[in-house]
Amino acid sequence: MIDTPLRAGHEAAGAQLGEYFGCVLPARFTEPREEYRFARETAAVADKNYRAFFNFTGADRARYLNAVLTNNIRDLQPGQGNTSLLLTPQGHILAELDVYALADRLLAITYAMIRERAAAHLEKFIIMDDVTLEDVTNQLGVVSMEGPSTPEILANLGAHQWDVLGKLGHAEILLRGIDCRMVRRSPGGVPGAEFIASRAVLPQLWQLLVEAARKHGGGPIGYEALNSLRLEEGIPWFGYDFDEAVIPHEAGIEISHINYGKGCYTGQEIVERVRSRGHVNRKRVGVAFAGEAIPAARTLLLAGGAEVGTVTRAGFSYKLGRPIGMAYIRREHNNLGSKLTWSGGDAEVIELPLK
Repeated sequence: MIDTPLRAGHEAAGAQLGEYFGCVLPARFTEPREEYRFARETAAVADKNYRAFFNFTGADRARYLNAVLTNNIRDLQPGQGNTSLLLTPQGHILAELDVYALADRLLAITYAMIRERAAAHLEKFIIMDDVTLEDVTNQLGVVSMEGPSTPEILANLGAHQWDVLGKLGHAEILLRGIDCRMVRRSPGGVPGAEFIASRAVLPQLWQLLVEAARKHGGGPIGYEALNSLRLEEGIPWFGYDFDEAVIPHEAGIEISHINYGKGCYTGQEIVERVRSRGHVNRKRVGVAFAGEAIPAARTLLLAGGAEVGTVTRAGFSYKLGRPIGMAYIRREHNNLGSKLTWSGGDAEVIELPLK
């Protein structure tokens, strides 16, 4: 497993660690319910060091990435960003990537657990193009803040740029003397920001943000609480809720991750064929579970005693007061309100995000 560069500090703070996205990250710092409250009511600071970073330079960088990724990279201006997929020719999902345009390069960010595979695929077709891929994963790291108090906290720290950034907009800033790139990222519509910085300053940056959050009644958050939040927000996780086994329409990310007017890219033919057909045989949906038991990943879901789906991820919803999850369910049984069973009891298809 890959260690977060903040591990020593987390252990000193008494955090319980776990494995998430193939990396050692904090599972909890205190009670998950309290950390959940930070994100919902004040501000929560998270260690996001499960990322891999690639710089693309050269005159053809935008044209090249536009031809291999599903979103519109060609028209990104410095300070803008978006989220794309890297597909196989058969339309299956190899990777999810955030791409940020800077004046002299494109910064592509994916998952450390697929770092080598992603780099190989991203470089595969660089032949006659003026493009250079540089793996800078060992140089950079990420921490984030989210919650309703985030804009006020950042303004107090001098990061007034947050107010003028668009979705996935970014700017280089000095945060109390710490050089970093701030990205406006609002999961589930909650105000938030990610800070990309040199690994050398990450512990200092983490401490600054945690102390600022605590002054507002917030604090650090681990992945047990983050899992609950992202389930309630209906946000799927790569490697958990979608991967190479599925295509974008099955994963329910065909709108958020694909631009249909950009022209050709790897896997486009399959994406368009599925789009024109109008449906897929199975799809990722939300599921609520009766009782207190939380099903494990790959738990089978049944209807009338027959297998109709599989759980991808589950956790406790503090908003509903019971476990919820995501699952791939065949289309005959994935309508809202459909009744299902699993080895631990009853289940029901629900709408995500939770209202």
